[in-house]
Amino acid sequence: MFLTCCGSVTSRFQDWGPLCGGMLRTTVGCVGVEERDEEQEDEGEEDLRDGGVPFFVNRGGLPVDEETWEQMWRHVARIHPNGEAIGKRIRGASDLPKIPTLSVPTYQPTTSIPQRLEAIQKYIRDLQYNHTGTQFFEIKKSRPLTALMDIAKEMIRESLPIKCLEAVILGIYLSNSMPGVERFPLSFKTQFSGNHFCHIVLGMHSGGRFGALGISRREDLMFKPLEFRTLADLVQEFEGAYRGYWHTLRKVKIGQYVSHDPHSVEQIDWKHSIIDVDKLTKEELRRELERHTRDMRLKIGKAAPPSPAKDRKSSMGSPLRNPGSPMRRNSRIERRPSGEKKVLDPKPPPDMNGYQIRV
Repeated sequence: MFLTCCGSVTSRFQDWGPLCGGMLRTTVGCVGVEERDEEQEDEGEEDLRDGGVPFFVNRGGLPVDEETWEQMWRHVARIHPNGEAIGKRIRGASDLPKIPTLSVPTYQPTTSIPQRLEAIQKYIRDLQYNHTGTQFFEIKKSRPLTALMDIAKEMIRESLPIKCLEAVILGIYLSNSMPGVERFPLSFKTQFSGNHFCHIVLGMHSGGRFGALGISRREDLMFKPLEFRTLADLVQEFEGAYRGYWHTLRKVKIGQYVSHDPHSVEQIDWKHSIIDVDKLTKEELRRELERHTRDMRLKIGKAAPPSPAKDRKSSMGSPLRNPGSPMRRNSRIERRPSGEKKVLDPKPPPDMNGYQIRV
């Protein structure tokens, strides 16, 4: 899979000829999860560390400039077994296949909602998971929805491998034409062998059932069909999948429903509720998730901020904040102390000591 990912990236970039050295210089950074404070999280900056292993973000756009390109291959050499040899073999190959641009799914008027969501998931999966350690598209969560939709269009044009946050943005864009489907961010923080891992999917709600779209290294940590009666059932499905990899679910963050207007200047509410799972009983967790479901339903029908004028050249893609947006309510989970004692995590099997199962 890693060879396919790197090969597709190299083959795709060969179409552009020499890399553009005259572009703005790209800055890349890796910030540890443990080093980030709550203020940074509130600003919407994404995690740049995956289970203790940093990854980089291409902040200069595409085509990738030479500095970022070389940084990516140096990072591959560090994080992947035999990475240096693999990098030389891929970069020195002259017969890499040309990667075609994938076609966006189209539907007949009679195509059902579940079938449409499966088609979107297949498109996301066919892009493949990005194993290079460098995220190709910069996603700033504080940007207005219209700017994030512009990034989704760029993902479609380039057809490059993506990570989980990019898949959420792409899923929102591809499902904007489905007014009967409500979408919301659903993120997880887990722990394994002393390290924390973060993952995000796009929660779906339609016809009284919940599901999810997304991408992951693990097949059971992305797509979930619309068959879960409650949000609690969906979360427990993900929790069970994590247990299969000896991961302990620590925290769940749930956002509000995302607008279907691709030109909306409102920001996505990424974490309307933050739930410390390990401080709650199963019944308390279910009640909190039911409360959040009621909060999401109350938002439906409320007036959204007006869309910008058609001429948006000066503001398109800029991280604007809407001054008229209401402040997000803090979840009761953040204020209410839990009476339940913390359950100690089961220790991983002895032969896994020092080994990280990345999900």
